[in-house]
Amino acid sequence: MMKILIQTQVNQEFRTVWEGFDLSLFEKLSPPFPPVKVLRFDGCLKGNFVSLELNFLIFKQTWTSEITDQQATDDEIYFIDEGTKLPFFLSYWQHKHRVVRNPSGGTIIIDDISFKTPTLFTNYLFYPLMYLQFLMRKPIYKKVFK
Repeated sequence: MMKILIQTQVNQEFRTVWEGFDLSLFEKLSPPFPPVKVLRFDGCLKGNFVSLELNFLIFKQTWTSEITDQQATDDEIYFIDEGTKLPFFLSYWQHKHRVVRNPSGGTIIIDDISFKTPTLFTNYLFYPLMYLQFLMRKPIYKKVFK
């Protein structure tokens, strides 16, 4: 199992940040490659689905995730998406999206990701690619939630 944990500090109140987790933000967070077409976006609540088409130019892959949990407290709101139909290079996917009140002001957005590929070798091959895909979200979060 591979783990990625990326934290981004933004300057808006955490409930406002949570309300911004919508289709518009999702589209802004899409990586430049592969191009992503949103086939379905229900939202970020338990039981919702998100389905994407990844375009690798010579072939396409579908990635569908179900929101399996969503919770809110006075200091944190999170949801978890788990892959139900994954592209060939993934055998397991779980992404916990955490929106946490920072006691010193603003909000911390935490991308907590666990994934597996079909082999140990490809786990290590894909790790830097996946890490960079999510690291690229930091400036987008900062711009959207400034």
